[in-house]
Amino acid sequence: MQKVVIFGNGVFAEHIYYLLTHDAQHDVAGFTVDAAYIRADTLFGLPVVPFENVESRFSPAEHRMSVAVSFQRINRLREEKYRQAKAKGYELINYVSSRASVFQDPLCGDNSYILENAVIGPYVRIGSNVVVASGAIIGHHVELKDHSFISPGAVVLGGSTVEEFCLIGANATIKEETVVARECLVGSGVSITRNTTERGVYLSPPPQLYPKRSDELQTWLMWPVRSRH
Repeated sequence: MQKVVIFGNGVFAEHIYYLLTHDAQHDVAGFTVDAAYIRADTLFGLPVVPFENVESRFSPAEHRMSVAVSFQRINRLREEKYRQAKAKGYELINYVSSRASVFQDPLCGDNSYILENAVIGPYVRIGSNVVVASGAIIGHHVELKDHSFISPGAVVLGGSTVEEFCLIGANATIKEETVVARECLVGSGVSITRNTTERGVYLSPPPQLYPKRSDELQTWLMWPVRSRH
């Protein structure tokens, strides 16, 4: 089994730890974060060591690394630690859930994740440091470029391209043959039907608070009951 060090000690890192130990042939040896962010010396009984000198504890010759950082700073933090880990000599692993539906190997980079119940169509290309979260659907001939994050339930339809550093929110939809330009943020539930603008922010209108309380709508919310006679 491959020995792996996980960069991170937040909830996303905990998620990746669970997946690597329950659904992949990896032996997690420990965790690492910048010294200023170490909250405890151990996590799940494994050592948490400063990233500044991680190679002295976990040699890159014997360990690989997984940079398990979410979409902070529109993926810039994950990209910074990705590059720093590679500069230290670590090989970065990919993870594809056994519960994902993948027609062929879409990974052409490293430190990318395809999580459970994601669907990856044929002729898809996924670059480095990309996260395809649970339940996302990536259609045929799609390209997801480096350092992007596709949130749970998002749909990227056939022939589309998601450029570098994009964040696609939960349940968002990208129409066929659409280009999401570099560093875009597409909010939850948004439908993108045409090419976007670089660094664009696309959000749905916020929901409005209805003037009545939920208990005042009980009669209106009742399903009609059919007579049994």
